Amino acid sequence: MHHTRSDDTDHRTALKRNVLSWSVFVAITPMILVSCIILYQYRISYHQRVNSHLEELINKHKQNIDTFLRERLGNIQDLARNFAFEQMSQEAFLQERLNILQRSYGPVFVDLGVINSKGVQVAYAGPFKLGHARYSDADWFQKVMENKSEYYKSDVFLGLRGVPHFIIAVKITSEGETWIVRATIDFVSFNTLVEKIRVGETGFAFILNKDGRFQTHAVHDVKPDKSPYSDFLNYNDEEKKHIHILERTDDSGNMNIYVAAFLKHGDWLLVYQQKASEAFFDYRRTVNVAVVIIMLGCLLILSTAILLSNKLVRLLARIDREKQMMNEQIVETGKLASIGELAAGIAHEINNPVAIMVGEAGWIEDLLEEEEFQASENLKEFRRSLKQIHIQGKRCKEITHKLLSFARKTGSRPQDINVNELMEELIALSAQRAKFSNVAIVTDFKDDIPSICVSQSELQQVFLNLINNALDAMEKDGGQIRISTKTEGNHVVVVVADNGPGIPSANLNRIFDPFFTSKPVGKGTGLGLSICYGIIKKMKGDIEVQSTTGAGTTFLVKIPLPED
Repeated sequence: MHHTRSDDTDHRTALKRNVLSWSVFVAITPMILVSCIILYQYRISYHQRVNSHLEELINKHKQNIDTFLRERLGNIQDLARNFAFEQMSQEAFLQERLNILQRSYGPVFVDLGVINSKGVQVAYAGPFKLGHARYSDADWFQKVMENKSEYYKSDVFLGLRGVPHFIIAVKITSEGETWIVRATIDFVSFNTLVEKIRVGETGFAFILNKDGRFQTHAVHDVKPDKSPYSDFLNYNDEEKKHIHILERTDDSGNMNIYVAAFLKHGDWLLVYQQKASEAFFDYRRTVNVAVVIIMLGCLLILSTAILLSNKLVRLLARIDREKQMMNEQIVETGKLASIGELAAGIAHEINNPVAIMVGEAGWIEDLLEEEEFQASENLKEFRRSLKQIHIQGKRCKEITHKLLSFARKTGSRPQDINVNELMEELIALSAQRAKFSNVAIVTDFKDDIPSICVSQSELQQVFLNLINNALDAMEKDGGQIRISTKTEGNHVVVVVADNGPGIPSANLNRIFDPFFTSKPVGKGTGLGLSICYGIIKKMKGDIEVQSTTGAGTTFLVKIPLPED
């Protein structure tokens, strides 16, 4: 029995584990797969949106910077084309032109100069003393003279004044003479255009020339000779026409976004740089929230699966107990049927010899009436013995009659039952055992008890079980069982009370549970009262128990009367 319970426990544990694991797997796997797919698609969409935004931002500023350079070049070209060399060579006139440009465009134009073909500055207007300065050896002058184009925009350099600047030079050839109008562009004003390109706390922009030198304020953390800046600078002419976006890890281990666009016909590189963690901050926050929601969902699924698996296992355990109880009940019913058949056989077997004994006793009694026995000294003893044979034979006949009555009523078909007569028969069956246990059975039957329509065998089983339980409880010390019948409303009430040791209060709520018993091992199955409870409930009746430790136990059985 111990092994069977252990096997059942192991089986239920394995079943619970399987149900739990499969429930969690079936519920969580689709959720995680769908969530991963959605997050992956969202990541792609978000990256595309960020890249599009940055590309639009850099393209807009690229256009602004190109427009700035183109407009400044246009200003100098208009000046060189609209005025002759003689006018431009006059410093007062040149200063007037500079004043007009500064009033129109602010401090963008620092100074103006007119240089002849030999590199001598013949006129100068500006804050520095650069009159008659020689630029024949200057790199920008040589490139202007060599350049087939009529204009030139230099890189940022220090020059004679020792401050960062770049120049725009326009070459004019008139009447066989070549001369140059040069304008210095304020570095601060130009650098402000680039410094406006800021997004968040880590986004910034700068400009490099094709040699990798800064054309704006130098950035301490940027090393132009390292990738990806060097990669951008090595792009071919076709690649320089487009905006490029890369994600790379820097020397500090930070993932950065790099957006590159080329200016000044590919001579300058505009680079925007930002930490990916900031650029994709909203995406990461969304992912974190999604992960928390997924974890909460998994936790909810797990909790629900645990509750359902526990409930399922408890339900199966209850079904197993009910099944076992039904099997035990079937066995008990079979035993009752077997006992009934055995009782019928024994009753028939006993009836025959008893009838012969009583018949022979009657014949002997007739013989004693003869004269030859009248004078016998033992005639009185003979008659006393014959009287005892008649009495005991009659008693045996009554016992076998009761056994036959019990055996013939084992069917479960409802029939009209007189409760008082049924109880008298059961008391008679239990009388001998009560006598051996020193227990007195006292009855109090009301005469006006109406008949009830129930199965007699089932009702016999109920009350016989209650009487036997009372006898078991008082087997050692003896006592009294009081059985009474009465009517209450539309119910017949049968009370079986004893003055035995009683039932502990801790056990009162469990005595009708299957397999619960307080009897020693091997003496009770714990099914008797459970079966009784089931029988009475099937009859739409009720069974109650009242008990006090040391004072006794009382069972009240209420059986409904027929509706008619």
